[in-house]
Amino acid sequence: MRWKTLGVVALATGLIGNDVSAFGTTQSLRPVIRPGSEVLPQVENVAASEVIVRPKLRPSDLAGAPIPAVTQAASNPGFERWIKGFERRARAQGIRNETLRAAFNGVQYDRDVIRRDRNQSEFTKTIWDYLDSAASNTRIANGKAALKRHQTTLAAIEKRYGVEKEVVVAVWGLESAYGTYRGKNDIVQSLATLAYDGRRGAFFEEQLVAALKILQNGDTSPRNMTGSWAGAMGHTQFIPTSYLDYAVDFTGDGRRDIWADDPTDALASTAAYLKNFGWVKGQPWGVEVQLPGGFDYALANRKITKSPGQWARLGVVGTNGRAVPNHGKASILLPAGGQGAAFMIFKNFSVIERYNTADAYVIGVGHLSDRIKGGPAIKASWPRGDRALTFSERKEMQQRLTRAGFSTQGVDGKIGPKTIDAVRNYQRSQGLAPDGYASLSLLKRLR
Repeated sequence: MRWKTLGVVALATGLIGNDVSAFGTTQSLRPVIRPGSEVLPQVENVAASEVIVRPKLRPSDLAGAPIPAVTQAASNPGFERWIKGFERRARAQGIRNETLRAAFNGVQYDRDVIRRDRNQSEFTKTIWDYLDSAASNTRIANGKAALKRHQTTLAAIEKRYGVEKEVVVAVWGLESAYGTYRGKNDIVQSLATLAYDGRRGAFFEEQLVAALKILQNGDTSPRNMTGSWAGAMGHTQFIPTSYLDYAVDFTGDGRRDIWADDPTDALASTAAYLKNFGWVKGQPWGVEVQLPGGFDYALANRKITKSPGQWARLGVVGTNGRAVPNHGKASILLPAGGQGAAFMIFKNFSVIERYNTADAYVIGVGHLSDRIKGGPAIKASWPRGDRALTFSERKEMQQRLTRAGFSTQGVDGKIGPKTIDAVRNYQRSQGLAPDGYASLSLLKRLR
């Protein structure tokens, strides 16, 4: 839970720049795979588009192979020197020599990890394209099957942690396609490479030390510690610091094993994580709503919260035309502006955000969980004739808005609250509906 910087572009939306919600979420808690940066696997019954988080070290974990000096495995001279320095820093944080030697045995500088880290995807998906994949018929069917297959375990997890089993399964579905794609990168090698690279060195070195602590605790062995190129591990893709803080041994075998084919510890750890950040059982993440004619789009702001009854008095009702049940204070979210679906979102939306701050991801988890439970598809249409702005186009929009007198407080290519406010102010000045939607047509008008 110690992301110092996002560092990696979030999935699908580009809606996370400068994003601070009314519930206090300011950062993503694990690296996010960029669209297009992963080669999707071909796995049985899962389409490629379906893949989008204390015992002592056992002597047997360290035996069986010669243990050279830590630096001998590295093929890059600079990497070798970095490892020598890192060894000293790791020892100062309680990492023992035998843990270092076992962990770094055979580890080399991984150029492919750096290639992926540098692959800043120019194009992103629209919210509707992302949701088409996140809650596709295949993913829904596989989620229902996973729920049935593990129903006894998931019921016990829900009883202990108070997090609905469908939500846990939905996170599992988006993070690893229900365990079919957990990542095969050697975590120590990936994190060491990224820490040495230095672009976000402090963060990745912190993760590497945490990974070594996991090994020293005996939860897994070095070469069994695998995951994504950026350090996320197991069925639900925990980063090492998150694992240390929140992973649980639900099976009672003495290991918090999120890597095993048996997903029990990983699913329980996900529920424990969500509970820790305030999950409210029985409260939806959000509800699709209808907006009245003439709705004041300035009210669609995460900082503005009202009870469902108060929203109903303003004409905001459920898709059935009635007031949304009172699940607590809520705000209105328009992920595609006034031309797409509208959602009334509750505190649990911000809890899912602790996994990933991208609105598309949170809606994806929430909507997938609803569909696994038997709920309906999103009823509103989307502006499917639009395409997503490229990264350079988003930066251009911020530059043009600022030059026009509507400052975005920086140019980072991420459409967060400050940019949305600037868009709204510009739209008002042009007599347009101030829905804050950063569309291609708006950029053309700015040009």
